[in-house]
Amino acid sequence: MSATPDPILTVLGFDYGSRLIGVAVGNRLTGSARALTTIGNGAAPEWARLDDLVREWKPDAFVVGLPLTLDGGEQAATRGARAFAAALGRRYGRVVYATDERYTSREASRRFADRRAQGAARRKDVAAIDALAAEVILDAWMAAPDDSVAVMSP
Repeated sequence: MSATPDPILTVLGFDYGSRLIGVAVGNRLTGSARALTTIGNGAAPEWARLDDLVREWKPDAFVVGLPLTLDGGEQAATRGARAFAAALGRRYGRVVYATDERYTSREASRRFADRRAQGAARRKDVAAIDALAAEVILDAWMAAPDDSVAVMSP
């Protein structure tokens, strides 16, 4: 039995960081994800911008990458991502999945370099790497949703 209910089609994915949060949108029907934007995360996430993204994309669920240590342990950033995931669930009343995000930054950097080589990105667009990391997180989650854990259910 799948841990991911079938009605989940559109998901917003997040690469949580203490200063920036990368955001991507994914569609389980097509199996595709794409980077959207980054939002600030100072004293708190930019909730107004998140509200706009939720209204625009109408996601059925959220996926938050957990920044685990290389040996799978938790660290301060992991606790921050878990707190952000819980806040998303409370604020929007949707299921939130947490998934391992180890190596996503490396893959996001590779994708950014590929896009630069194709002329689709410029060096000044480097802030978009956080959004690309969210895209990588969603791609991995859609490929193996049963490897994630629902951390918040409505």
